[in-house]
Amino acid sequence: MFVYVALVVASAAMFAPYVLEVLTSLKTYEETMMMPPSIAPAVPQWGNYLGVSFFGFPMVTQMLNSIIVCAMRVAGQLLFASMAAYAFARLEFPFRRTLFAIFLSVLMVPSQLFLIPQYEIMLKLGLLDTLPALFIPGMFSAFGVFLLRQFFMSLPRDLDEAARIDGANPLQIYFCILLPLIRPALVALALLTLVSSWNDLLWPLIVNSTPERLPIAVGLANLHGQYNTQFQLIMAGAVIASAPIIVLFLVMQRQFIAGFASSGLK
Repeated sequence: MFVYVALVVASAAMFAPYVLEVLTSLKTYEETMMMPPSIAPAVPQWGNYLGVSFFGFPMVTQMLNSIIVCAMRVAGQLLFASMAAYAFARLEFPFRRTLFAIFLSVLMVPSQLFLIPQYEIMLKLGLLDTLPALFIPGMFSAFGVFLLRQFFMSLPRDLDEAARIDGANPLQIYFCILLPLIRPALVALALLTLVSSWNDLLWPLIVNSTPERLPIAVGLANLHGQYNTQFQLIMAGAVIASAPIIVLFLVMQRQFIAGFASSGLK
C-alpha cells in the first residue's frame, strides 16, 4: 500500500507543474492576475497559442535554431565523447589514468567558470551572434566521456582480440564492432545532451543578441516585460517548446533507461 501511495505522490509531483502550465496557457490575462489564482480557465483561450506562435515573437525561427543547435551538440557529443571514451577504455598509452583523472576533475568545476574563456574564444573566431557560437562549446563533455567509458569497459576484451586476429585496426574495431554495441549508452547520452541544449539559457544570452539567432528558451525568457508580463502567452510558448522533448522521451525512454542500467551507473 505504501508503495502505491508513494507512486501516486511522485506522479502528481511530476506532472502537476506541466498540468498547471497547460491550464494557465488557456487563461486570459485577467485570470492569470487573479488572487487567489484560479486553477482552470473559465473559457479556454486557444488563441494564446496562435498569438505566441506567430505574432508575439519569432518563435518558429527560434524553434528551428534550437533544433539545429541540439542536433549539432548531440552529433558532436556522440562522436567526440565516444572516441575519447574508447581510447581511455580500450587503448594503452602513457599517462592514460592521469589524463582520465584530469577529465573527471572538470566535472567538479562549476560550468559558469568556463563562460569567460569560451566567450573569448568565440570572439577571437569572429563567431559572436551566430548559430555556431551556440553549439560549438557544447559539442564535448567530460560526463559523456565518463558515461561511455563505463560502457566500453563492460564489453569483453575478447572482441578486440578477435578483431585484431582478423586484421582490423583500432579505428575499425571502434566503428564496426564496439560502437554498435553501446547503442543504449549513446541514446542515453543523446537524450541528456538534447534536454540540456534545449533548455540552455545562460550561454545564448551571452553570445547572441539578435532575436532571429536565439533559441526558444531565450525567446520565452524575453517575453517577460518590465512593467507587464503576458503570463498566458509565456505558458503557451512553454507548452509548445516542451512538447517535442516530452514526446521524444516517451518514445525513447526504454533505451534511455537501458543505457544507464548497462553503463555501471545503477
